[in-house]
Amino acid sequence: MAARPQTVVPLTPDEHSLRYPGWRVAAAASACVLVSFASLFVYTFTIFLKPLAAEFGWSREAISAGFGIAALAVAASSPLLGSLLDRYPARRIILPCMAVFGCAFASLGLLTRHLWHLYAIFLIIGIVGNGTAHLAFSRPLTTWFEERRGVAFSILLGGGALGAIILPPFAQFLIDTFGWRGSFAILGGAVLAVGLPCGFRVRELAHAVHSAVAPASGVSLAEGLRSRIFWIIVLELFLISISQNGAITHLSALLTDRGMAPASAALAVSAMGGAILAGRLITGWLLDRFFAPRVAVGLFALSALGTFMLAGARSLTAGMAASALIGFGMGGEGDVTPYLLSRYFGVRAFSTFYGLSWTAYAVAGAVGPIIMGRAFDATGSYSALLVQLGVATLVAASLLLFLPRYRMSFMTAPPRGATSQNV
Repeated sequence: MAARPQTVVPLTPDEHSLRYPGWRVAAAASACVLVSFASLFVYTFTIFLKPLAAEFGWSREAISAGFGIAALAVAASSPLLGSLLDRYPARRIILPCMAVFGCAFASLGLLTRHLWHLYAIFLIIGIVGNGTAHLAFSRPLTTWFEERRGVAFSILLGGGALGAIILPPFAQFLIDTFGWRGSFAILGGAVLAVGLPCGFRVRELAHAVHSAVAPASGVSLAEGLRSRIFWIIVLELFLISISQNGAITHLSALLTDRGMAPASAALAVSAMGGAILAGRLITGWLLDRFFAPRVAVGLFALSALGTFMLAGARSLTAGMAASALIGFGMGGEGDVTPYLLSRYFGVRAFSTFYGLSWTAYAVAGAVGPIIMGRAFDATGSYSALLVQLGVATLVAASLLLFLPRYRMSFMTAPPRGATSQNV
């Protein structure tokens, strides 16, 4: 009598199931990003800008230079962090970076009148910054997800978007209640309380019992650096970053200059955060169904429109509408970059490619706030520069039209409209 054939049952559900362990990893990573450099530091900087200027008599350009130092430190350290993430389990990088970031942010409550003190702390924050942000968590998710990768990235980056919603008004509440010094201490403590336990739960699929994606698939670093695709992505990121970071870091100051109460300005920043969350969730869904560069062009066009509107916004309604459009485009950009890198270059050197692209993003992120501060100190207005930044955003969108189709060797289910073409 012939033996009955045995059915092979997967050890874990696939990524289309809510029981798939990768979704828990994505949720833990999202919680970390909520209190990361990319969320806590970036979105509360605009709230602390005026209190620091009033306390110490520093110019906005001088304080913005501190943000620039942090951004340049991110730029310098991101390639190394990316290389380490490609070689070691993510937790070994994430947990030390979270601990240093939380302690350094809390120590801002002890600032003295010396600008170098501010700059030194911002330098430390920048060095570890991307070890707490989505750069550190993107590679683990690429090993867990293939067909639902866009949605997974949207969940990851949704933590930062949620931070953009709740952290600005929360920081303003803390300042009104405890002063800016106490606010820095409380927010730094939140990094340690949330980031450390959640970061410990982030792991790559290589450590799990079931593997659906080959972690080593993809092109080498040398091959990627010879590709025009990589440099198009880098240039696009540079232009977008100047505009986005310039607008974010001065948004609250811009609106209060135009007669709005600090609480109302914080609400506009929060509206940007809500739009970022919507942009990331919607973009993640779109990326799994349509060709990513085309999706990104539409997102960046909306961001440019918001920048043009912000140049002339004189009411809370106009300011919130402008910030929402900018935020929606920003949210989409956060999804698009890691998605494009994983589709064009695979997972083999993914974090290194992402780290190098973040260098360009961070350098531009240092430039944007400084030129915004200089424009205000020189003219008393941000309007003319915002128009120029809107144009730069449109140029960035047009660059994406030159990207070819994905390489099929890195995909199991290509989005509609994608065909095979070599990098």
